[in-house]
Amino acid sequence: MRKGTSALDVSKDILIVAMPFIISAGQILFKISSRDIAAFDHNSLLKLSINGYFILAVILYGLATFLWVYILKHFPLNKAYLFMGLSFVLVPLMSYIFLKEPISPRYLAGAAFIILGIWLARTA
Repeated sequence: MRKGTSALDVSKDILIVAMPFIISAGQILFKISSRDIAAFDHNSLLKLSINGYFILAVILYGLATFLWVYILKHFPLNKAYLFMGLSFVLVPLMSYIFLKEPISPRYLAGAAFIILGIWLARTA
């Protein structure tokens, strides 16, 4: 740990980085659960409401909401929201890994710029 940094400060830093991972995992689970929707009708919605992937995604989003409020208690919104930009990197990467969706060199370049931007802006 850095000098003058408590374990509580480190855990808050971990939470702010974990937040986009939780949101991204929820997005992947929502995408997987969307396979059960043939149309936006009563039967599909009923099937979706008992889909394990959908339920887990909703739980993750619920936990993320409470975690977000906790993060905002300890960080200014303009600093905390920077890290949410990581979800623009993580969701496509996770969709590539778990859903076998294609990823392009242009995406990788854009993702690198997003990460660079977060790194630059976090100290502003």
